[in-house]
Amino acid sequence: MLLSTAYFPPVEYFALLARYSVVYIEACENYSKQSWRNRCRILTAGGPMDLIVPTVHAGDGSKLPIKQVRIEYTTPWVMRTRRAIASAYSSAPYFAHYSDGLFAILESRPETLWELNMSLTRYFCNKLGLSVDIRETGSYIAPEEAASDDFRYSLHPKKVNTVLADRGLDRPYWQVFRERYGFTEGLSIMDLLFNEGPESMDWLRGSQ
Repeated sequence: MLLSTAYFPPVEYFALLARYSVVYIEACENYSKQSWRNRCRILTAGGPMDLIVPTVHAGDGSKLPIKQVRIEYTTPWVMRTRRAIASAYSSAPYFAHYSDGLFAILESRPETLWELNMSLTRYFCNKLGLSVDIRETGSYIAPEEAASDDFRYSLHPKKVNTVLADRGLDRPYWQVFRERYGFTEGLSIMDLLFNEGPESMDWLRGSQ
């Protein structure tokens, strides 16, 4: 299976990871803006909110390989991100159990977006108890030449996907603001983990 790199990846991302023993993360593409590569979505008291990692743009405007995209730290986005996550999830049952580890990754300030995303992905895999062999692609494969299990571009903030429905996972789990908004889809995996904790993997496997 092929996936793009993602920042605090969406629940659908891990629903896919849970069904494969070997997964390749696209390491040879050019950076794509306004995608899950540098943003995630959480549920706050005011509704869904996107958190974005600012990146350093190439001076000549040329496209950058995804592994060369550097993170910009001249603005206090790490602090703002921590505050937004804490405000949204401090009352979630398992926030205190996982937040320190996640915040430590942010505070380590990796130089590149790739490093940050891979650290977060591996952290979530570890806490979910998800055993999957994550590998980098060695060369770029055009979408028309890829196998059917290519999800690099179908998981996108502006696209509707059927990943959960196709796997019988289009059902609610407990959310902090469920009484205000009902069940909200398309959120970061941290929403599931903070709310369901050790039972998150059962939900991803469809055993709840």
